[in-house]
Amino acid sequence: MANQLRVGIVGLRRGAILLHVFRHHPEADVVAVCDTDPARLEAVGREYGIDGQYDNFPAFLEHNLDVVVVATPLPVHAEHSIAVLESGRHVICEVPAVNSLAEAEALVRAARASRGTYLFAENCCFWAFVEAWTEMVAAGRLGRVIYMEAEYVHDCRAIMRDAQGRRAWRAEMPPIHYCTHSLGPLLQIAGDRCVTAMGLNSGCNIAPDLGAIDLEVGLFRTAQGVPVKLLCGFSVVREPFFHYYSVYGTRGCLERPRPPAEDVTLAYLEDLPELHGPATLPIGTRHRRAPAHAAAGGHGTAEYAMVNAFVDCLLHGAPPSIDLYRGLDFTLPGICAHLSAQRGGQPVEVPDYR
Repeated sequence: MANQLRVGIVGLRRGAILLHVFRHHPEADVVAVCDTDPARLEAVGREYGIDGQYDNFPAFLEHNLDVVVVATPLPVHAEHSIAVLESGRHVICEVPAVNSLAEAEALVRAARASRGTYLFAENCCFWAFVEAWTEMVAAGRLGRVIYMEAEYVHDCRAIMRDAQGRRAWRAEMPPIHYCTHSLGPLLQIAGDRCVTAMGLNSGCNIAPDLGAIDLEVGLFRTAQGVPVKLLCGFSVVREPFFHYYSVYGTRGCLERPRPPAEDVTLAYLEDLPELHGPATLPIGTRHRRAPAHAAAGGHGTAEYAMVNAFVDCLLHGAPPSIDLYRGLDFTLPGICAHLSAQRGGQPVEVPDYR
């Protein structure tokens, strides 16, 4: 492989953000982009001086590339990732990894047969507070983890129709399918995976014209016996959008407050001085010593840290920070929770394709 990764990006809505992050990395060069919107394709190509512009995905894959960033809509994540792996390239796929259990099986087969590496782009796992909490749990400051929960609530109704006014994939998606921003950090912090899932949802009440489920909740049990609760909602009356996390252990609790609170960590720990309330630790989404351009991804410094880890893996032999199987650990519980909701909340086993 060349000393500098030749990167291609397909899907230039979310992909344009990652393009900006990759362009700041000294060991990566974005040489090709692909999108079905000609205006967006031309504008991004012109802004970044990229000659390799494609509105056709198979033609894009003919370009001389080392790695492809899949930032297309969820319904084609698996299809595009499989095509990249079958071409022998490395793939970095946006979240979620797949949209069904059948897609997961097909993706695993493709990854096992490919010389390429699959990397899962769960950016929330790279927030500074997630890394700090992971270290605190590993050091035993919470004792044994006994319960975890998270919420991702974001009113996305404005983007649930396409440019022609048709119902788009976000309206069709069960909210709990988009669980990885919540579940990924929790499982990363605890070093765990889910083995059973249960789900319930509110049905469609707020946006009947879109047919979108308002809110969906997943209840999970992990391999270590820890109960986990997730709430996801994308067609709700709630501003601003937020990610909430809490981890309870036998010696304390860590919590990220809901807005409009500051970007901090609330800590209730036995090894801290006795307080009438939580200790407020200045640990949020940004890495303190990151360069000024590190916040270009829009989620603190998460994308900066994520891209650094991925390039380090591909060029320098570091272990994948989030590999295919870990990506499926973060994705499949949501699919299983929605299956459970369709079956009246009956438990569903979460498959492990290792």
